[in-house]
Amino acid sequence: MVSESVHADPSRVGVDRDDRSGETGTTVLELDGITKRYGPETAVSDLSLSVRDGELLTLLGPSGCGKTTTLRMIAGLERPDEGAIRIDEDPVAGEEFVDPEDRDVGIVFQNFALFPHLTAAENVGFGLESWDREAREARVAELLDLVGLADHADSTPTELSGGQQQRIALARSLAPEPEILLLDEPFSNLDVDLRVEMREEVRRILTETGVTGISVTHDQEEAMSISDRVAVMSEGRLMQVGRPEAVFQHPESRFVAGFLGHASFLSGYVTDDLVETELGSVGRDRIHGLAPEYDRTRIDVLVRPDDVLVRPADGETADGRVTYRRYLGPTVLYRVELDDGEVVEAMHNHAQQVSLDTPVTVDLAATHELAWFPTEDH
Repeated sequence: MVSESVHADPSRVGVDRDDRSGETGTTVLELDGITKRYGPETAVSDLSLSVRDGELLTLLGPSGCGKTTTLRMIAGLERPDEGAIRIDEDPVAGEEFVDPEDRDVGIVFQNFALFPHLTAAENVGFGLESWDREAREARVAELLDLVGLADHADSTPTELSGGQQQRIALARSLAPEPEILLLDEPFSNLDVDLRVEMREEVRRILTETGVTGISVTHDQEEAMSISDRVAVMSEGRLMQVGRPEAVFQHPESRFVAGFLGHASFLSGYVTDDLVETELGSVGRDRIHGLAPEYDRTRIDVLVRPDDVLVRPADGETADGRVTYRRYLGPTVLYRVELDDGEVVEAMHNHAQQVSLDTPVTVDLAATHELAWFPTEDH
């Protein structure tokens, strides 16, 4: 069905992610226990996930974790060996299998996959052969305007920059008005500065069109910055799904904690109102969700580099020694070995430099709740 305009309700344009999180939205895609095997190897194992109308959800994980295979099963390019996939409650994989072209799903590939012999306008209109000429031309013009390339309609892909090619690939995928748009590592072929610019641009376009998006990446910063929710995967399994802030601040496994940024684990002993650590006491009320059954036990408290402050000290007052430093431009990352052998990392402004092998005091500077894990999970 051809709509009169690509734009969704104008009130949604540019709204904050908090308002687009879709936590009460309609489910448009449901993965129910899907599994995919390649010979003896299981690429995706019993994965269940729901995606809500209008949100951008990112499948995030290291190479080989199964995220691209999951995306290909949603697209219909792979068949799950077990489980079911439903779009708008209609089964598209499982007992029935719906071909990719009949799933109302668009996809932007990593290499953009533009047709080199076609112009930008012809690439955008490629999937609209069944539309009448007037409607097709209007749709192409609308999308070229949306992606900011109305003046490049007659350019071929070789005459466009990488960012412009990505915009054309995005417009082409949006042209048939898909229910869901899939993005397969869409920024990996771009340089760093353009990558940041384009992910913000793609987010804007998805917001304006109201299309539900599912992205795949191994880049934590990318996933955190543009997603309504992230689904972290490892070895074919879904480890945790939630809003970026929640997954980062309250990881449910050591894998998630470490994959989403630098993670140090500080041993602590739980008393009545405190958790005693090598770096002093932390109020029990600052340890997120610490249950009563962990009274008088040891736990490991998760601390990020921005939670830790180091200062040069003499040998008598020092808590440890700097064993590693990495200059990152605006910041410097330090690794400190504490007197008891534990290791924590700290990140300072570049102007506050501490030399290697310097004795230092270490303070916990976090003002937020800290995540934790049972010590026996080591």
